[in-house]
Amino acid sequence: MKQRTLARTVAIQGNALHTGEAVTLTMKPAGVNHGVVFKRIDLSGAPELRPRVDQITDLVRSTTIQVGHATIHTVEHVLSALHGCGIDNVLIEMDASEPPILDGSARPFANLITEGEPVEQEAEREYFTLDTAISVTRGSSSLIALPFDGLKISCTSADDRGIHTQHLSLTIDPEVYRSQIAPARTFTIYEDIEELLKLGKIQGGSLDCAVVIKGDKILSKEPLRFKDEFVRHKILDIIGDVLLLGLPLKAHIVATRPGHAINAELTKALFARLQQQKKSGGRRKATPVTELAPTSETPLDIRRVLAMLPHRYPFVMIDRVLEFKGVEEIVAIKNVTINEPYFNGHFPGNPVMPGVMQLEAMAQAAGILMLHRAGGERRPALFMSADKVKFRRPVVPGDQLRITARITKMRGGKLAVAEGSCTVDGQVVSSAELMFTLMDGELE
Repeated sequence: MKQRTLARTVAIQGNALHTGEAVTLTMKPAGVNHGVVFKRIDLSGAPELRPRVDQITDLVRSTTIQVGHATIHTVEHVLSALHGCGIDNVLIEMDASEPPILDGSARPFANLITEGEPVEQEAEREYFTLDTAISVTRGSSSLIALPFDGLKISCTSADDRGIHTQHLSLTIDPEVYRSQIAPARTFTIYEDIEELLKLGKIQGGSLDCAVVIKGDKILSKEPLRFKDEFVRHKILDIIGDVLLLGLPLKAHIVATRPGHAINAELTKALFARLQQQKKSGGRRKATPVTELAPTSETPLDIRRVLAMLPHRYPFVMIDRVLEFKGVEEIVAIKNVTINEPYFNGHFPGNPVMPGVMQLEAMAQAAGILMLHRAGGERRPALFMSADKVKFRRPVVPGDQLRITARITKMRGGKLAVAEGSCTVDGQVVSSAELMFTLMDGELE
């Protein structure tokens, strides 16, 4: 893949979101290996900033970078458009400290790039190709980056009440970015507006440039552009924030309740890995996440659980394997949070985890155990039947399920019977006898 720049200079004007200032942003063509550079033409000496994660100074509802006396607020939408549209070399001149917010999305910037007519250059594009799994956690938010030949983002977005839970997984290329991600607008919770104003934020905010969530209502000047516009904007921000690596990224990012602060933590971890690669004299060969040795590993984190199970959101019922007791028994956990999608209807005002989900958690634990017993072969474990099922007390948000499964019968290395149980705070909440089989053929 060749590096790309713009064929001609283009500009756009508007008011900034947080400072409220009027600003003109101009994108100019740049030579090979120039990279993305911001230039503050309103300041003495017209200082230039090459955006990088170690320049971050503020992460409250935006990403701010600073070098010396030169500051640029809310860089994420511009960086997202450049990253998503595949632009490597560009000079961005600004006559104020913050890009215009425009309609609150990255679409105006993506359109500006199209107007500038992207062109290929002679040199090959350099990527940061992730070679090992990296994860960060911050409260109820988590980001995991996995080796992948491209940029893929799987994101779950939710507010504290679990009302607007959304999930989307996309492999990003310029066409996908322009049509599926760039139009998604920024949003906020109504109750947060007063506090943001006290902090000196959103001085230029209005319904012209943001969507406001008030209870179960959506306040907006126009209808939602996508049914799941919120999670799409979260993906937009991730794409922008990770470009602070200084290079386009090849990785699969799995995000749960992301935000600028945890995005920055992941980018810092990725940057540290990039520096390690450079010190070692180049890139190491990527180690696929699917290469496991479960018979010698305990516990298993979520990355290894996902590598063994075919299930994905919202049906993964194992968060972590605590231990294997030989090849006969497994102990795992599932953290039950209000963000679980089934709580929207089971039951409103009185959330209770469905018994069938507890049964599924036992089945998934038993499936991992059988794969462990088989030496880690990545073959789907098919749940066949359940007997002697008992549900003893409700499981509610905030509980942690401790899931135990023990193989009691085995036939031909494929068919097995296991006893499973779920406990909360030492008390059994459900139990069952399960039958399942290993199917032929590895997981894709």
